Amino acid sequence: MISIDMEERVSIAQKSLSDAMSFQASGDFESAEKAYVRVLHKDYRTIDILPLLASVVAKRGDAETALYYWNKLLGLNPGHLVALMEKGALLRQLGRSAEAVGCYEMARGLSPENPLVRNNLAVALADSGRQPEALAEFRHVLRLQPDNINAWHQIRRISSLIVPFWHIAMMNDTRRNDAFEAAIRLAIELRGADAQILDIGAGSGLLSMMAARAGATNIATCESVPAIAQTAERIIAANGYREQIDIFEKSSTELSVGREMKARADILISEILSSDLLAEGVLKTFEDAHARLVREDAIVIPRAASAIGCLVASETLSNYAHVGEVSGFDMSQFNALAPLRLPVHGTMTEWTRLSDDFEIAAVDLTARKHSAVLRKISVPVQANGTAVGVVQWMKVDLIEGVVFDNQPDGYHDGGWLQVLHTFPQPVDVHAGSSLGMLVGHDGTSLLMTPTA
Repeated sequence: MISIDMEERVSIAQKSLSDAMSFQASGDFESAEKAYVRVLHKDYRTIDILPLLASVVAKRGDAETALYYWNKLLGLNPGHLVALMEKGALLRQLGRSAEAVGCYEMARGLSPENPLVRNNLAVALADSGRQPEALAEFRHVLRLQPDNINAWHQIRRISSLIVPFWHIAMMNDTRRNDAFEAAIRLAIELRGADAQILDIGAGSGLLSMMAARAGATNIATCESVPAIAQTAERIIAANGYREQIDIFEKSSTELSVGREMKARADILISEILSSDLLAEGVLKTFEDAHARLVREDAIVIPRAASAIGCLVASETLSNYAHVGEVSGFDMSQFNALAPLRLPVHGTMTEWTRLSDDFEIAAVDLTARKHSAVLRKISVPVQANGTAVGVVQWMKVDLIEGVVFDNQPDGYHDGGWLQVLHTFPQPVDVHAGSSLGMLVGHDGTSLLMTPTA
């Protein structure tokens, strides 16, 4: 039998609940909150009241208190899907995306085929910098909802963040491709079709497929970017080379002989050279491969590379590299924050040569160790002008008799751009004189600067 006190408490709670819902409907969230709290104090329908209370608190802008009520509800019912979703949304609103991911992952466990759950998880993962996982979640959303334009757009957007823009230009670079394929074919002729091949930095899988087309049957390749590795795997299979090529979704430093590779490589292929030669950790990657993954007498493609450049003048490039007076103000101190290097697309960007070509740095990619190199040179000046810096390109020695370069006078549309290495400030030079420079590299980047 229900006591009179209980009946009275329920009646009061019901009245407060009715008031709360009326206040909420009219947009008076502060009064609604107070009324819902009164209901809670009567221990009446707590599981039902907490979501309503958390909602009105959030609507009046108090995210932290709203979180408190959602947490209270989850303490009573850890599998409350709405509570997990709303808590995740509040955490994202507060900039706590990593915690939001945890909420959405729990929600996914409860409702794995719910497109809203998977979409919100994908967004939180992207906010947390976990793009590959976000990409996988958005793809799942698209499988559930093939017409979901947002998921389709996010897949394209995140893919473009993960995959550098130059990949497609590199694949379309016929001259580069022909040079690499000639070197690969020659190496396989020298070492045989059953030679162990290691291709570091699979990218699209193009170089590995070149080796397979040349008859190689034992190819291991690796790619550390999951989206690229998975796409390469599909490309390799679609072109009929899955039996000859094993692709691993990891960096070469994570490969081991006896696990991913049957034996140390007889042929090492790697196209991880950046436009400014060293920026992709080239030397450390090659050193690790020599130490653990390739034979001492392995053929290395490319076997050497050098950075070549010339002094240049350019008003266009100078406006990207240096600043002086702007709107009557001296802004020159901002030059200390100016970019060290800028991409240059052949001679499509306006610039004038002030010197002949000179070598900045050279690396032997067959060497087991590399040290930083810095040397002083004197660059003969061929024309009067204001040198904004050095436009640099590469010369790549792939194998005996096969050399490739992206010298800007005859190479405009490839994947490797040229690079302007800016001087700290423009330097006036005169034909017939020389400019002293320090040039070299520190193991990870090129260095070039005028000397006094």
